[in-house]
Amino acid sequence: MTAASTTSLGSVLLAGGGTAGHVNPLLAVAEELQRRDGTTRLTVLGTATGLEAELVPARGLPLALVPRVPLPRRPTLDWFRLPGRLRAAVRAAGTAIDDCGAQVVVGFGGYVSTPAYLAARRRGIPVVVHEANARPGLANRLGARWAAQVGVTFPDTHLPHAQVVGMPLRAAVADLVGRLTDDLATTRTQALDTLGLAPGRPVVLVTGGSLGAAHLNATVAAVGGELIAAGVQVLHLTGAGKGQAVRDVVARVPAELREHYHVREYLAEMEHAYAVAEVVVCRSGAATVSELAALGLPAVYVPLPIGNGEQRLNAGPVVAAGGGLLVDDADLTPTWLRTHLLPLVQDAGALTAMGRAAASVGVRDGAARVADLVERAAGVAR
Repeated sequence: MTAASTTSLGSVLLAGGGTAGHVNPLLAVAEELQRRDGTTRLTVLGTATGLEAELVPARGLPLALVPRVPLPRRPTLDWFRLPGRLRAAVRAAGTAIDDCGAQVVVGFGGYVSTPAYLAARRRGIPVVVHEANARPGLANRLGARWAAQVGVTFPDTHLPHAQVVGMPLRAAVADLVGRLTDDLATTRTQALDTLGLAPGRPVVLVTGGSLGAAHLNATVAAVGGELIAAGVQVLHLTGAGKGQAVRDVVARVPAELREHYHVREYLAEMEHAYAVAEVVVCRSGAATVSELAALGLPAVYVPLPIGNGEQRLNAGPVVAAGGGLLVDDADLTPTWLRTHLLPLVQDAGALTAMGRAAASVGVRDGAARVADLVERAAGVAR
């Protein structure tokens, strides 16, 4: 346990927005800073259109707005518009820093962080960078050049002076870690009841994220009857608008088995699904990998086949430890699932060992570790 701070932080500006991958760790760190010292003034820098516009005010935190400035990865007409847009965003970020009297700026990457880093540098205000993905984005590669403290989620992330701090966990997941440790049986029973699942069958959780993954959905559904016949039940979160395609496949499963294949498009309280899962079939976004490892949940990771390959890298440490299996999207076939997933769900010992291996590389106090970096950057004694 970290000792109580002897000096207040004063004011902190947290920059990050656009996606849950930026906003959720930001909110987790904000909650930890507030828990440590209720007098700390927190301001969030974001855009009017990102997820932060909804989530930040809902947490009672002030949101200062900057214009959204995507950084083009290849030459387009946007290159010619970039300087003017970036200047406007840096001015807006500087105004937010001045208005709240920030003594430290904490960035979580994405469009919002670049102007925050530049405005802070001009004012001589220390910067803390947190990078969620194994392969850092453009904003954090820039900010890390002069940051006072740099925290990364994965050990192979290449940023200057990086310290491995893990992922700041969402409050619901952090709470679940504690509840599973204190009373696993009751926590799992309550979640099974909430989800309407049978208490006597192990649960295979399938999720491609809030948007779903059509190929992952179709491939798992194709072996759904075989999974259920092996004695498990499936909780399949298909993503918005993708449920009917899975239901059409599952409709061909014999009726006596079909009742154990549960299809939902979305589940807001993912902690319930995590609480009941014996094994997860999923993408390998940074938050997903970090949450499953913190919970000690074995998984089959199917990296997103587009982008810059960071999802494969995200899953690397937990897979290397034996806490999961990795399969490329193109290689995920019904045959692969019959060969690898079916034997696994029937082997309780293998699942237990895999869960322990996942937990061995999981970080459960990421928010506290990032808060420590913030206090060090601000010169607060601990």
